[in-house]
Amino acid sequence: MKIKPSISVITPDRVEHGIDLFISGILADDSQRQIETKNAIAYTPLINSHDHLIGNWVPRAGDKRPYVNSHIWVEDMKNSFSFHERSVFWINDGKFHLNEPNSLLLTKLGAYKSLFCGCGTVQDHGPMQEDEYYAAMPIRVSNHYRQCHSITMGNWWGGESPEEEMRLTGGKVPFIIHLGEGKDSITKAEFGKLVQRGLLRNNTLMIHGIAFSPEEIATIAMVGASVCWCPSSNLYLIGETFKIDAALSYKTNVCIGTDSTMSGGINLIAEFLTIREHFPHIVAKELYRMVTENAVKALKMPAHYATLDTQNCKNLLLVDMLESDPFENLLEMEATNIQLLIVDGIPRFGDSHWMETLALDEETYSTFRTGNKEKFVLGDPMEMNDQIDAVLGYHKDFPYLPF
Repeated sequence: MKIKPSISVITPDRVEHGIDLFISGILADDSQRQIETKNAIAYTPLINSHDHLIGNWVPRAGDKRPYVNSHIWVEDMKNSFSFHERSVFWINDGKFHLNEPNSLLLTKLGAYKSLFCGCGTVQDHGPMQEDEYYAAMPIRVSNHYRQCHSITMGNWWGGESPEEEMRLTGGKVPFIIHLGEGKDSITKAEFGKLVQRGLLRNNTLMIHGIAFSPEEIATIAMVGASVCWCPSSNLYLIGETFKIDAALSYKTNVCIGTDSTMSGGINLIAEFLTIREHFPHIVAKELYRMVTENAVKALKMPAHYATLDTQNCKNLLLVDMLESDPFENLLEMEATNIQLLIVDGIPRFGDSHWMETLALDEETYSTFRTGNKEKFVLGDPMEMNDQIDAVLGYHKDFPYLPF
């Protein structure tokens, strides 16, 4: 099948107008079909480099903000309305084995949060799960990594010591850890402890980094490690965020994450808007780089996830053209504007007319209306929402769901 969008963003530094994209593996007669899309921009799907899929409940928690560090918030969060309401549906027993039906339903709902804003991949920061967990997700949930919750709190979710977790990476997958999520002496000391324990390597992905000094950020760049920036969560909880200007000046590899909605923004596009509000000098092209090329480097994903492959397009995000600048266009994007999302050759979401065009199995997908459009989506998140309602005894709105 051949699609001809108005604009194709091959990489952040290469934009083409009116070129053909060849999509294979979906239709038996790919070579016989050509589809022209008017006023559409093609991207590679976005990458959300940090989320806690089990934590995408609302509203946000934290009545004593700003906190000097997130560890205090964790304890405060346990007394919040959101935590107790979620516990009616799923009780956090500290084991984090997420294949149990209710926990799996919540984590899948969290994955839809990323799907509905154009993400093809999300990193779920927690202990590694069984293969069935990742196979059940509506988009690609990264399953090649090792982790520790944090230097201060240890691996309280489960897993080995940080040193053993790093050893198990073999240097080939990321070692992911919360670090410097605060502004007090405890969080300011965490980077030095990471270095002392031999955990700062080129496969280290540090989440947050609010407490990092410019000198520490320079060291991160020199080592070739990465930082995941979660501005909405940082500003909400701590009142400060990662020193992004220092990171850009040192060419540190920075990607972007949403954190969970218990502290973070609604989705990745909301993170873009938060960045635009607080850092208007950061151009949209740089944000796109952070959620494609930089994320691929940080998560050690195959390089093709950062490039729109015009000849064999297995990963595609096709969006209404609302702005002539394709990067500024992303800041205007909502679920209703996503014409088509394909991840690993599988259509995941888009305008409903694609179901007939792509001969999709109606048993595998569901449809709903948002804005003035009818959409299809892989799976049935509406039914999932209904299951939560049945347990709670009333309807629960999740603002990242567009129905």
